[in-house]
Amino acid sequence: MQELQYIRIPEYVTESGKATPIVLSYQTFGRPLHDAPIVLVNHALTGNSNVIGENGWWNDLIGANKCISTDDYTILSFNIPGNGYDGQPNHLIENYKDFVARDIAKIFSHGLKQLNVNNIFAVIGGSVGGGLAWELAVLKPDLVQNLIPIAADWKSTDWLIANCHIQDSILNNSSNPLYDARMHAMTLYRTPESFTQKFQRSERDDKLYNVESWLNYHGNVLTNRFQLSAYKLMNQVLRTIDITRSENEFLDLASEISSNIHIITINSDLFFKPEENWSTYVELKSVKKNISISEIKSIHGHDAFLIEFDQLSAFLNPIFNDVLLENESRISKVFES
Repeated sequence: MQELQYIRIPEYVTESGKATPIVLSYQTFGRPLHDAPIVLVNHALTGNSNVIGENGWWNDLIGANKCISTDDYTILSFNIPGNGYDGQPNHLIENYKDFVARDIAKIFSHGLKQLNVNNIFAVIGGSVGGGLAWELAVLKPDLVQNLIPIAADWKSTDWLIANCHIQDSILNNSSNPLYDARMHAMTLYRTPESFTQKFQRSERDDKLYNVESWLNYHGNVLTNRFQLSAYKLMNQVLRTIDITRSENEFLDLASEISSNIHIITINSDLFFKPEENWSTYVELKSVKKNISISEIKSIHGHDAFLIEFDQLSAFLNPIFNDVLLENESRISKVFES
């Protein structure tokens, strides 16, 4: 694992026309940069660049002898600027409404250019990270070989925008904003069935329902490790995912993406609805052949991409392991001939 590294952009002009300096931090894991195929991992709402290792949020998927092997790939992960992971108060972004998801994709693109990265084997991300993967692929249609949005979408739907609007209201009006916003969000990341299986209307000794205790716990955790401005920004990015620039542009823009597109959806996702992903697949399949869709079966809703690792690995193995085996076979045949 590499410690946090920094890329400084002296003046970035946002989509809204505001000029601001940006500090982009990142980490790499596995093989050295430019020594192996690169996998760009985009973190989710409360995630960060710490993909694996101590407190790594995707340890079950990425690592030595894992589905995405650090023995074979370079793992690169940027922090969304302003997410607060580096602990530097001067790197936070207070004017969060000046930014949209496309800005973050452009900033990532700046970072890749400074790192001399011109080709990425795969960009993968869950939730808002998957939305940013779509944004980056449209921005740089020939950059990525495999585009893998998980529990995500190329747009923020009305349902998603509505919930982000409620979150923004809580964050700006509550006396305990991070705590209250996180409790509300957790009810969207799971499902009623998941809650029933987990809690069974059980109570603690103090007569507090265990589901209430669980929500309180998540509210406290986020309050203790997240800055308010960071959460506001992340919510704003989630609200503004949209690869189109005007109406009816989706097919034109998405069909220009040269990447193999592997959509992974979740049958019980209440946040990024699976129906939206299946509609995207059917629509795009009419103009693009190298697109596939897989569906995780789970009662756990949106958070299933952080829970159902056996299913997720089964969908991803053909991308990350079969390709390696094909390359090894091709090399062996060259030597044999």
